[in-house]
Amino acid sequence: MTLPSFLKLTPEYRDYVWGGEKLRPGHNPTAEAWVVYENDRIEAGALAGKTLGELANEFGAALLGEKVVASTGTRFPLLVKLLDCAQWLSVQVHPNDEQAVQLEGPGQFGKTEAWHVLEAQPEAKLIAGIKPGASAAEIAEAIRNGTITEYSQYASVKQGDTVFMPAGTLHALGPGLLIYEVQQTSDWTYRVYDWGRPQTETRRLHIDKSIAVTRHDLAAPILPSPTFGDGTRHILTQCEYFTLELISASTRTVELDTQNETFHALTVIEGRAELVSATETVTLEKFQTALVPASLGKYQLRPLEEACRILKSSV
Repeated sequence: MTLPSFLKLTPEYRDYVWGGEKLRPGHNPTAEAWVVYENDRIEAGALAGKTLGELANEFGAALLGEKVVASTGTRFPLLVKLLDCAQWLSVQVHPNDEQAVQLEGPGQFGKTEAWHVLEAQPEAKLIAGIKPGASAAEIAEAIRNGTITEYSQYASVKQGDTVFMPAGTLHALGPGLLIYEVQQTSDWTYRVYDWGRPQTETRRLHIDKSIAVTRHDLAAPILPSPTFGDGTRHILTQCEYFTLELISASTRTVELDTQNETFHALTVIEGRAELVSATETVTLEKFQTALVPASLGKYQLRPLEEACRILKSSV
């Protein structure tokens, strides 16, 4: 069996206490839509029902890309989420690759991530690191006694802002935000503080692990939206694990190419678009996602509405 040009993915949803109703109207609270995930299933076609992880194992570099397989093997390497924040998320921190192995066992990945703000109410804020001047000992004590928010670096954000969050950065999203998040394919999250919510079996604090991985000297800058036009492409943030790019078009066709190196994960965040190869055309509505296999090579992205914006994650 050969890979189709485009794989539309069916998202998985997570119903956490802080979620809202924007991602699944009528299902409140829905906190997260996991739109690119190794357990997401293919929506249609000959491969319908198979998971992205199964296809990664079956097709290897043809799906993932030669660059990806050389780095992380045939496990699907990224996780992309949409987050609807109606309340504060817990203050949390993630381990890096080395710490994930030390704390969670062999074969575990750390979690470096990035946020792109899709919507923001006027007073929306987030936490992105530690205020300057705090020592490691002060931060450890604040984590233990529940006063970490006194040391947290708060920031106001607006639509179009991007935040790159290396592993070890203390962070939290506040109410009134709709967020696109790309990260390593890891869900190791150490909860530092949960705003007075009672601890349960599924919402525990991870004090010792948080102290072990939190960087007292890290605060993430807020990167403003680039100026975009018809047929423009802008890299929003880039690291060894992923590249996040914004594509904007109103009338022009955008030429894209996987070059057999990496898959492209495309999520429409405004308007509608279609993906066109030599043999297939797929339409994407707002917040729908398609994966482009690395083996496809050249293809086109065409806007179907004047205001069309797409986020592209790749490795």
